[in-house]
Amino acid sequence: MSERLGGLVLIWAGNVAALWVAARLLDGFGYSTTGALLLGAAVLAVVNWLVKPVLTIVAIPFIIATLGVAYLAICVLMLHLMAAIADGFHIDGWAGVWAAVIVGAVNTVLQPMLGVESSGKKRR
Repeated sequence: MSERLGGLVLIWAGNVAALWVAARLLDGFGYSTTGALLLGAAVLAVVNWLVKPVLTIVAIPFIIATLGVAYLAICVLMLHLMAAIADGFHIDGWAGVWAAVIVGAVNTVLQPMLGVESSGKKRR
């Protein structure tokens, strides 16, 4: 249990960094306060942990047919869901697509550095 909790804390920290980078790079994506950033990162961690796997399994045929573009759409949807739940975030137009790419790229780099497995457990 503590491995999973430690992993979720590290995922949250990675999301904080990823959302911060996306907000700095994109005009149409941002947050209003530091509290909104911290809450948004937590919401994104939970949404990616609970909702994203289900949508990914349901969308496997579309992901294959579109050569992965449908998976990007799921990532954008997760950001929009996070913004709807966590007050203080805004996503305008195509910024959501670029934010999903940036958040994914930053997390792809940070999570192995932080020692988080793909299952969400902290590495020993």
